Amino acid sequence: MSKKDKKQINQKPAPATTQSSVSFSLNKLFDKISSIRPPEIIIIAVMLGYVFFMLGGGFYSATSEGIMTSMYYNNKFYFLYPSLSDQFVSDTVISIMLYVIGFAGLLSIYQSTRNANKPRQAYMLLAVGVSLVILSYIFLESAIAIKTAGIT
Repeated sequence: MSKKDKKQINQKPAPATTQSSVSFSLNKLFDKISSIRPPEIIIIAVMLGYVFFMLGGGFYSATSEGIMTSMYYNNKFYFLYPSLSDQFVSDTVISIMLYVIGFAGLLSIYQSTRNANKPRQAYMLLAVGVSLVILSYIFLESAIAIKTAGIT
């Protein structure tokens, strides 16, 4: 007998797909999926997005019944709802953007401390960071002042 004939005799026929092999494949696929770890930057970005959404009032805007985008009253256009009891969607968007600007300023300030060996770059990052934090604070305070003043 030749080697080829011996291989054919010793080879077992391929088993038919059974329930156990299917469950084994699914178990293997589940193990692969469950062991995947997304990069840390994606996890951090999702968490920060959630925090800014909640701080900006996104949950209230999403669940409130009368979601309006803007309002005309006495031929005046309002982006911010002139009361503290309700808010427009634009209130939410504006506050989220201002929180993000303030956070970017804080990150810039942090990065300025990491560049201590480059004083010029550290000073510029510090100046940009402080100005962003101050601008976001001023605009948030003015938005609150507009809302507390009400419709006049």
